[in-house]
Amino acid sequence: MGITERLEIDNELFSAERVDQIAVMMFKKDLLLYVSDLNLKELLFDYLDGLSKNDNVRLILIIGSPEKKGVEDYLNFYTDVFNSGRDLNELERLYNAVNQFILNIVRLDKTVIHADSGKVISVFMNIALSCDYRIIGDNTEFENPYLQFGLVPKGGGAYFLPKMIGRGRAFEILTSDHTIDATEALKLGIVDKVFPSENLYEEALNTAKKFVERPEGTLWGIKRLLNYDLKDLEKYLEYENEALRLIIKSSSFLLSKTKDK
Repeated sequence: MGITERLEIDNELFSAERVDQIAVMMFKKDLLLYVSDLNLKELLFDYLDGLSKNDNVRLILIIGSPEKKGVEDYLNFYTDVFNSGRDLNELERLYNAVNQFILNIVRLDKTVIHADSGKVISVFMNIALSCDYRIIGDNTEFENPYLQFGLVPKGGGAYFLPKMIGRGRAFEILTSDHTIDATEALKLGIVDKVFPSENLYEEALNTAKKFVERPEGTLWGIKRLLNYDLKDLEKYLEYENEALRLIIKSSSFLLSKTKDK
């Protein structure tokens, strides 16, 4: 499959390899814990920066961890931060890491395909929405755990979804604890392909190879045109951070009530 050793990497956050003209990045479990680690975050963004400058890489395939626990991971992360007395700056680091990751994806002059399966919480769904194409396994379930704490979704969900499915439908999804399965996600248009989960890697890689066969200038040119109205995304993501800060400091933040009991 033509793996280039120089682009291989393996750490607690993700592993990666090059397959022909495709860089395949596979994220690992406990991503919420590791993404706020400064050293690992630096490794991630340095790697993406290297890919952006590598003429031998035309497409990036990002694959979510199949081992993640969905809502449980999200609740454990927030509960651990607050009940252990850890510095709330850890939340800021998480939010800023998500912002930076999304902005990197949008600004890359390379096609980015996102593939995922299993339980997918809103922040990872939102990261997928920032990509150019989305593939999921047939066992995928999109969950909204932020409702349990009275928070808002991190990662641009309220920015991307209305553009894709309309404001009313987006509002309904963002304010509901309804779990969206693979069939519904495809029908809504928030994903582009559904494959059997056991074949997700192979099918995602085959899809990526088909995109690579298209003219390079066409691919990055179309991406730039489609992202023309995303120039204010950075301001939106900062505004999202501000909304989260205000909720966490307010009496409506549900975890603070749990902690006081």
